[in-house]
Amino acid sequence: MQIHELVPAKDSNRPVKRVGRGHGSGNGKTAGKGHKGQNARSGGGVRIGFEGGQMPLARRIPKRGFNNIFAKNYAIVNVGDLNKFTEGTVVDAELLCASGLIKKLYDGVKILGDGELNVKLTVKAAKFTKSAQEKIEKAGGTAEQES
Repeated sequence: MQIHELVPAKDSNRPVKRVGRGHGSGNGKTAGKGHKGQNARSGGGVRIGFEGGQMPLARRIPKRGFNNIFAKNYAIVNVGDLNKFTEGTVVDAELLCASGLIKKLYDGVKILGDGELNVKLTVKAAKFTKSAQEKIEKAGGTAEQES
């Protein structure tokens, strides 16, 4: 393909709609805005969600549940995923991020007990489940809680 053979995708280049340019254009006189009314005015129209004074849908629908703004959100890692590290490694949040096991730190890392651990590691995390702590210690490693 040559540079002079490049063409835009079909229907991607449409002519500009020229409003208010005579009745022969199909969009003359009122320029497609109809006769008077809120939407015909300059700056006219209503805000998003406005329903003409009727109670808006967002306010009519009952609210459900509770959102705890103080809740901690942890990045989670399973014990079985830690087998990728070599024996004697100190596994902390930075190493987990660098290795791609977690994408974002949030409020810390929580180690869950899914899977088996076959290597001796020192794991530093904000939280451990009981089963995860047992599996780490059973493999000969240590689970250190960071605050």
